[in-house]
Amino acid sequence: MATITNSVAHPTIVSNLHNRWHPDIPAIATVKPGQVFNVECVDWTGAQIGNNDTSDDIRDVDLTSVHNLSGPIAVEGAEPGDCLVVDILDVRPFDKMPWGYTGIFELENGGGLFAREFQSRAAKAIWDFKGVYASSRHIPGVRFAGVSHPGLIGTAPSAELLATWNKREGALIEAHADAVPPVAYGPLVPGAYVGQDLPDDLRAKIYREGARTIPGREHGGNCDSHYRLSLFLTYFGSRGSRCYFPVFVKGANLSVGDLHFSQGDLSFCGAIEMAGIVTFSTSIIKGGVEKFAMKQPIFLPSPVDPLYSAKLIFQGISVDYHGDGTQYNMDATVAYKQAALNAIAYLMKIGYNLLLSAAPVESHIGAIVDSPNACVTLALPLGIFEHDILPKDEGLKKLEFGQCAVRSDGVL
Repeated sequence: MATITNSVAHPTIVSNLHNRWHPDIPAIATVKPGQVFNVECVDWTGAQIGNNDTSDDIRDVDLTSVHNLSGPIAVEGAEPGDCLVVDILDVRPFDKMPWGYTGIFELENGGGLFAREFQSRAAKAIWDFKGVYASSRHIPGVRFAGVSHPGLIGTAPSAELLATWNKREGALIEAHADAVPPVAYGPLVPGAYVGQDLPDDLRAKIYREGARTIPGREHGGNCDSHYRLSLFLTYFGSRGSRCYFPVFVKGANLSVGDLHFSQGDLSFCGAIEMAGIVTFSTSIIKGGVEKFAMKQPIFLPSPVDPLYSAKLIFQGISVDYHGDGTQYNMDATVAYKQAALNAIAYLMKIGYNLLLSAAPVESHIGAIVDSPNACVTLALPLGIFEHDILPKDEGLKKLEFGQCAVRSDGVL
């Protein structure tokens, strides 16, 4: 079981870690409904990334061992078919670690949304936190308020649900066996970890069958971003928000990790990743899965929202005009990528890179009714910049911001 330390306010769960989803991972602690408690979390890589000025650690990160989750935490009285209500009361960095990082993966080690378009090579920016604000020595001229949140939170799957995940994702992997980066990641024994004393046969079973933590699924999981359920939790998982999770095993067995100081609706390697503490309270709605027709979690967003009224909005349609010019039929993913690539191209004219993952940008589907083009927008808040970035008659002036942390061998 985990160490539970009592403070004046509420207990803190100093957690064992695990990096796979499996119903047989024992709970490290049990809390009562209504109890307020803290959970300490390492960053998602397990402290593989350092506060330094090279991206070698991003290049060499071991992705078989991520994400590092704290838990599972059982909630007394929760049964399969119930709805676990999780109130996120606070998310904050450790006092002794007031910094985080944003990165871009190597194409061959992690990839990302635009890995092929940019032939990605590792890069990194370190962000320093001062209260609610973040700034970076690697991306000067920008300062913004973060909405801290856990990028990954969910209940444990049942054995039946786990088998369903592995079957359907295995079929997808088999159908795209040569994809770079891979379309999905199946169970993998190397890198698997459960930080508890377990019988050898149980540990072997968990490592052999355990689902990877990379995607979100029916139980919650890795939801990551802003205003969306597919890439989710910036406002729907930030402090002051409420999450409704289906329960699949006795106790629900809640796990959490992958904390972010901030994240926009565009991500390469991550948001502003950090280590820190989450404060929770939980309750149970008996029979909630049936009552609410739950197939996936439901979220009530936080009232905490930085106010950026002035925004520069980029549009994309379902034509791959940054690639081969192919026309797609109502493909919102293609449209989203075009909007994001338009914003990236614009910011590169000014001298910025590695910004959109961290900044509070917002993406929305503008239209999915006018065939053949879906329309997606990406809004960039002007208030985060220390200078004017609006279009002008004379064009955009490229400024010298230095560069983000890159590989020590100079490969870009």
